[in-house]
Parts: sequence; structure tokens; C-alpha cells
Amino acid sequence: MNSINDDNSRQDLDPQSDHSSDYLAHSLPLQPQPQTHPQPRRPRGFAATAAAAATITPNSAGKGKKEREKEKERTKLRERHRRAITSRMLAGLRQYGNFPLPARADMNDVLAALAREAGWVVEADGTTYRQCPPPSQMASFAARSVETPLSAGSLRACTAKETLENQPPVLRIDESLSPASIDSVVIAERDSKNEKYPSANPINPVDCLEADQLMQDIHSGVHENNFTGTPYVPVYIKLPAGIINKFCQLIDREGIRQELIHMKSLNFDGVIVDCWWGIVEGWSPQKYVWSGYRELFDIVREMKLKLQVVMAFHEYGGDDSSDPLISLPQWILEIGKDNQDIFFTDREGRRNTECLSWGIDKERVLKGRTGIEVYFDFMRSFRTEFSDLFEEGLISAVEIGLGASGELKYPSFSERMGWRYPGIGEFQCYDKYLLQSLRRAAKLRGHSFWARGPDNAGQYNSMPHETGFFCERGDYDNYYGRFFLHWYAQSLIDHADNVLSLASLAFEETRLIVKIPAVYWWYKTASHAAELTAGYHNPTNQDGYSPVFEVLKNHGVTMKFVCLGFQLSSQEADETLADPECLTWQVLNSSWDRGLIVAGENAIPCYEREGFKRLVDIAKPRNDPDRHHFSFFAYQQPSMVQGNICLPELDHFIKCMHGDITGDL
Repeated sequence: MNSINDDNSRQDLDPQSDHSSDYLAHSLPLQPQPQTHPQPRRPRGFAATAAAAATITPNSAGKGKKEREKEKERTKLRERHRRAITSRMLAGLRQYGNFPLPARADMNDVLAALAREAGWVVEADGTTYRQCPPPSQMASFAARSVETPLSAGSLRACTAKETLENQPPVLRIDESLSPASIDSVVIAERDSKNEKYPSANPINPVDCLEADQLMQDIHSGVHENNFTGTPYVPVYIKLPAGIINKFCQLIDREGIRQELIHMKSLNFDGVIVDCWWGIVEGWSPQKYVWSGYRELFDIVREMKLKLQVVMAFHEYGGDDSSDPLISLPQWILEIGKDNQDIFFTDREGRRNTECLSWGIDKERVLKGRTGIEVYFDFMRSFRTEFSDLFEEGLISAVEIGLGASGELKYPSFSERMGWRYPGIGEFQCYDKYLLQSLRRAAKLRGHSFWARGPDNAGQYNSMPHETGFFCERGDYDNYYGRFFLHWYAQSLIDHADNVLSLASLAFEETRLIVKIPAVYWWYKTASHAAELTAGYHNPTNQDGYSPVFEVLKNHGVTMKFVCLGFQLSSQEADETLADPECLTWQVLNSSWDRGLIVAGENAIPCYEREGFKRLVDIAKPRNDPDRHHFSFFAYQQPSMVQGNICLPELDHFIKCMHGDITGDL
């Protein structure tokens, strides 16, 4: 017994041990034991939690609750930060690597895309294996040092295991790389693949590939701009705004006829005409004058061109002397003198008369009618007046104006208010009707003190980093900021839903179109400040376009997106952190994922070759596995009779859209 140390003795004498009981029964003589109190054991598991809870004082309980709340908030911030990094990585892969990732890609989508880029076959159930490398990857293989070149026969007969052992993957990403460095890896890899079939190639692609596959790939490489056989995309041209005066009279009938002859000779499929609310119902409520439009539509019918019309409920021009001013109806402006809250209002209280505030959509402040009733009466009058053109099929679609410039957005970038690109703009929610809506939403949320606009969101021409609301980790992403931005965006969505519900009644069986803006500046920032003021809650950790497109889908509406026909300079892109390509990718994929019909329109006049080519590439994405394409394209262009355009380039652009031309633009 002396060989047993004290520690072991205490362990053996543990009453919880069966071995200690046997030892005491057989080895030790029975002696009287002194009366002692056993050492209490430390509670563990649930018992420890219960014991600790019993000893917590009210003050310590309150502190513990606060600490838990703080930890929850820190966890949420870390999660949002992680999602922001993931979003930038996915955006880089889409932009620089042409990876066809869905709008809400997960890691399985990323791994599958990387594997396919490396030459692997990934089936729907996740089965992954490698086949003989396609010709597009031969240059990548040639750029690497291959210690043991394979013969043509062994390469053709190689198994998946042998290929895995002998061929390094095309794209390797170290986990330590930042999103920016990942972008550079993808860019370098893409550039290396632009050199096809180098002469110094240790693997002979001709021996490995079938002859017809090789010839097909060579043909596609030589004629990258061959659009023969691609889907037919109709091209419409938008007529100038000033062809009808404020008394609804066609100004130059013969000039319009000559312009339409030019359009017909260029094989345009049809024309787009703005029907201005401020002209047709310009002087008295519910007194509609359509005479000038009837005369114009007769000429279009004579030329056998299709026709799209725009229900234009906004103001046009006035900033530039060359543009005619088309204001809202005069009787609306008279009401606005007594009740200025029918117009959008900024934080300083300045009124914007570009369009009516959405706060009066259901307020009877327009001579006894609500805002949406006024829009519905206008649309119903048009449908009744031109019922013969609808029955003939001349009018192929009707576009519904839903905001400033006819686009679904707030008038946050008004040059009249002093805005200049690339300012972030201002929130337009300070008329009394929208403020009432904000108060109701805050009360329903249980935080009445949130019934206010942000007081640190800057001015029209502020930069995001100059404000406390839009800067990195600014108030836009705290509890109040997310509440306000959700309400602000939901007001835009509700306006679209209300107007489209009545438009579907007025134009039943007719295609409806809604135009979505391209707010691309500050897209590379975390907040996407310009999009937020325009009404799209689209920071890096949230998709602000999907709820809008859900409403458009419910009404069977065609989404028309404003596409840029120009390339930003590197200096402008750096200064404004703009990314029109990534914005275009997000909007188009989000709409296509929801089954929407998609169309396009150029943002500014486009005369040069590269601009036309860029528009065709957007309308017909080359690498889209689902073969999506625009249903039509709306081309904005000043009067062709006055010149200012290279007609051969425009003719080539239309033929590419129609899919009946080969060669480079």
C-alpha cells in the first residue's frame, strides 16, 4: 500500500468509482472512520448553468443581456461583412472571368463554374470528371511547363484519374488572396487564353481533337462578330419629343414623312412615340385632345411600320435651350400653387415638378381624383380613341411612365435642383403625404421616432465618403437606416403596382413595358448611394431589384433596361467608382431568373463603331447557356434628316440585331 501515492489514493477512494469499492472491500481492514464532511463536487453541464443562474443578481442579469445583444449585433455585422466580400468576389468572377453565375450564387455554383473553366465536366447531380481538354484551353496548357509531354494516342485514351494526376488545373485560387487579387488572377487567366493555338505547344491539339471540332473553333475565333443565325431582335427608333406642339398639332408633316422614309430604308421595325400628358390633357381636367397624334399615327400606318407608344406622365426638357419644354398639365400646376405637397420635395423643402409625388396616388387632391385615377383616365381615353389601331395590330406595345424621365425612379438627380454627375442625389420624401406614410410605417414598426429622413445624407453633389449615412459602415446599414431605405424602396414598388394594376385594365391583351434606369455611378461602393436615393435598396449585401421584378412579373410586364453605348474612361471609373457592366449583369440576370421578357434602350446617342458593338453584345450575350436575348431594342437618336450620324454604322448595327450579317462591326 505504500507504493500508492496520495493522489492515486484519493482517486481510488472516489465513491463514484466501482474499482474503489472493490478495493476497500478486499484490501483494507475495517477501521472506524472519523466523521468528516465530503468535499462538494463542482456542478457541470445543465446543473452548472442552473447554479450560475441562481446566483445572478438583477444588475448582473441586465449586464449579461446587454452583452448578449452586443454580441448578436457584432455577429450580424461580421456576417454582413462576409456577404459583402462574397458579393465582390462573385462580381469579379462574372465581370472579368465571364462566369455565368446566377444572381444568388452559392459556393456550389462557384466551384462548378471554376471546374468547368478548368476543363472538367460537372453534371447536375454534382458528378465531376475530366475529359480531353477542349481547344479553347489548349493555349492555357501550352503556357505551363509540362515535364512529360503526352503523345496524341495517350492523350486521347487518358482516363480521368491519369488526367487529374498529369494536368494542373487552369485556375488556382489561394485562400489567402483578397478579392482584388482574385480579380487579377482571373484577368491574367482570361488574357492567357486569348492566344489560341501557339506554335510552341508541347501537346499537339490537332492529334487530340477531331477535325470538325478544330475547324469549328477556328471559324468562331476568326469571326467573333458573326451574328448570322442569331435571334432576331426588332429595332425601334424613338421619334423626337418636339414633333407635336403644346396644342397637340403635328408641326412638320412632310419632314416627319421624310424621316420615316429614312427609317424604313434602314430596316427599322417600328417607331416609338411619346404621348405627353401635359399636351393631351394640358388645359382642362378630362378634356383630351389627340388630333396631332392621330395624324402622326396615320403616317406611321402608311409607312407600314410598327408602333409603340409611351404614356408620358412626366415633364421634359427646359434645361437646354435646344429641347422644347413639355411641362405637366397647366391645371395640375394651378393645383400645385395652392398645394405644393403634390410634388416631390427634398430635405430643404424645394419642390420638384417633374412628376407627381407618389404620396397622392390614393389622395383625392386632383379635382376630386386620386393620382392613379388621373393616370387611368388618361390611359383609358387613349385606348378608346385609337381602338382601331389596336384592332389592326399597329400598336404593338404600350410603355407606362412611372417616374422621372419616364423611368421607375425618384427624381433624385434633377439638374434644375443643382445636381451634377456624379453626385449621389437626395431623397425625395419630404412632402406631407409621403411623410404621413413614413410615420405610419414607423409606428407600425414600434419606433415612432424613426418617422424622419436621415439628417446626415449629404446634398445633391456629395460623395458617399463625405456623408455619415452612405460612407463605409455608415448609417445606411444600421437598424434605422435599413428601415428607412426599405420604406423608401417599398413606396416606389407600391406606386408601380398601383399604376400597373389599372394599366392592365385599360390595355388588356396589349404588351406593357416599364423602363428601369441604369444608376451605375458609385456601384463599387458598399452602399451604392446613388441607387439608394433613386429608390433601389441595392447595397452590396442585398439585391434591390428582385422585389421590383416580382411586381413586374405579376403583371406580365416587359422590363426595358437603359444600356450604355459608351465605355467609361479609366479616370472617370476610378473617380466615381462606377461599374455599368456589373450593374447591367445584375439587372439582366435578376430579370431573366424570374422569367421576365427583357428589352433594351441606349442611354445616349451612339454614333461610333465600338458603341454599336457593345449594344449588340448586351442584347445577345455570347456565353449565356440559356440563350437569353432582348425581345426588342429601342434606339434613341436625334433627327436623322439633320445628319449627326454615320448611316453605314447604324445600318450594320440593325443587321447585326436582326441576325443577318457576318464580319466585324
